[in-house]
Amino acid sequence: MRKKLMLLMTGLMAILILAACGSKSQQDVVKELEGKQKDLTSYKVDAKMTLKMGSDSQVYNVEIWHKDPSFYRVNLKNAEKDQSQMILRNNQGVFVLTPALNKSFKFQSDWPQNSSQAYLYESLIKDIVADKEAKFTETKDHYVFETQTRYQNNSMLPTQEIKLKKKDLSPVSVKVMDPDRNALVTVEFKKVKFKASFDKDDFEMKKNMTRAQLNLPAMAGGGDEVLTVKYPTLDLKGTKLIDEKEISLENGKRVVLTYDGKKSYTLVQEKVKAKEASTTFVEGNLVDLGFTIGAVSSHSITWSHDGVDYIIASKDLSKDEMIEVAKSVQAEEVK
Repeated sequence: MRKKLMLLMTGLMAILILAACGSKSQQDVVKELEGKQKDLTSYKVDAKMTLKMGSDSQVYNVEIWHKDPSFYRVNLKNAEKDQSQMILRNNQGVFVLTPALNKSFKFQSDWPQNSSQAYLYESLIKDIVADKEAKFTETKDHYVFETQTRYQNNSMLPTQEIKLKKKDLSPVSVKVMDPDRNALVTVEFKKVKFKASFDKDDFEMKKNMTRAQLNLPAMAGGGDEVLTVKYPTLDLKGTKLIDEKEISLENGKRVVLTYDGKKSYTLVQEKVKAKEASTTFVEGNLVDLGFTIGAVSSHSITWSHDGVDYIIASKDLSKDEMIEVAKSVQAEEVK
């Protein structure tokens, strides 16, 4: 009997030792992620991004290409409206392409290094490594980190939950949360291919613009000059809409909204027909508004969405306040 008990104890000890050997600590996983990032030469990723704005949600299909050291192609397409926008980084700089308007903006920017990017794998690794207070949990198939974000206005989106596969540490999902822990941005990774191959001109601006336009619906960018005016829903106390002007243009329409008070600003919306291809150099920093990409400077923020150009100009609003007002313009289409 004693011999059987000893054998049982030995077996249990062996099981415990094996279990301990199979489990990794947070430090072990972080170290592996750092190694993964150093060995990262290229990848192709397909993902779904859901943005929650008030009671509404918008869903985007996101295609991400990366080639070491600094080539990027991020194609965002609205799953319902056949709209697309592309962020492109190559040796010439950072570009934001709007195919429906045949327009591109060029930035002198260190994007994507200057902020968290929920759909970029190496950015997620950077967030995990940078946060020494990150929370770590483990499930049967996944490692889960909760970290601080590095957004320009991270007081609005301070934390994120990053889920990784145990098998190869590839991303599974990201939830970016507000201070009340509501997930406002959710990215679900459908397909991840490391060590992907690319053609020589896959990150060239003109080729990507042409390719994107070929995939547009026949009527995209056409002669429709109807402008549905959108109004900010962000409540800046003491600031009210005092004037609205509509101006007819030779090839479109422009609406100017004037808000006055302690936080005065002007919002201009303009819908024009697609013109000949043009590239505009933008003085300002690239900012991710969630539903689109914009450019923010000290006193203005510009962006394009659904075939409409927008600009907010103000001497009273901070950059963060302009970003929040811009995000709220897309929330509803009525006052």
